[in-house]
Amino acid sequence: MTEKGAAGRWMITGVSGGLGRALAETVLDGGGTVVGTFRDKEQASAFEESAPGRSFAVLLDATDPADVLAERVGEAVRLAGHLDVLVNNAGYGLLGAVEEVSDEEARHQMDTNFSGPLRLIRAVLPHFRERGRGHIVNVSSIAGFTGQPGLGLYNASKFALEGLSEALRHELAPFGIRVTIVEPGAFRTRWAGAGLKRAARAIAEYEAVAAIAGGLERLDGAQQGDPRRAAQVIVQAVAADDPPVRLPLGRDAVKSVRGKLASVERELDAWEEAAHSTAFPSAGRPAGGEG
Repeated sequence: MTEKGAAGRWMITGVSGGLGRALAETVLDGGGTVVGTFRDKEQASAFEESAPGRSFAVLLDATDPADVLAERVGEAVRLAGHLDVLVNNAGYGLLGAVEEVSDEEARHQMDTNFSGPLRLIRAVLPHFRERGRGHIVNVSSIAGFTGQPGLGLYNASKFALEGLSEALRHELAPFGIRVTIVEPGAFRTRWAGAGLKRAARAIAEYEAVAAIAGGLERLDGAQQGDPRRAAQVIVQAVAADDPPVRLPLGRDAVKSVRGKLASVERELDAWEEAAHSTAFPSAGRPAGGEG
């Protein structure tokens, strides 16, 4: 088991703002230690001054090669003494119909939101296994559980992160390492504003998808979700004796999860008999066998 909640030693990616910053501040306020990652040197220096001796910064880009990310994890371990929790929070949203998104845009989205966290997880696991404890928190999105028009590649990156997390949960349980997927709904961060990128190509037939951008822009700054309250729930989950595998945050997120579960169950009921019919007959030869 990790040290309880905020009292532990955390490595959190993407601490320059939003949920990452709120989580780092919550852990520090609780007496814990945070190694935060930044891409900007000035922001990194300011963070280190916020709680000297407990707030450390390393420069990191989620798209860095595996060997560079491994060096950053090693640096984080040296600075903090050890790590209890790795939070993969850094990422961004890409808006555009699937047909509009270029190969380069798709690669960068997947590299940032999925491959980067994967490389960090691989780098930290030897440390966690050696200690016989640890907690990986992968910040996904409600878009990692249910697909949305105009966010297909973002959905893909987060769905991939969630599939990885589910597998890791089973693989790492024997080592005392836990895994939690955080699925925020709409929170007042920069995600729907400066943090949201659009596909360069626009296809006229997808005007309805393009209108989603305007909706997100109007939502920016008016979201009901409070990042600091979300951070408190994440700390609570890490401290739990039986932490959740999935942690939806926000009424909208819970509603979306319940809605998809109900939809999947309806389809399963409708097609269950057809699904069962695909087995070989219990007696006799398989169809197509020799006479």
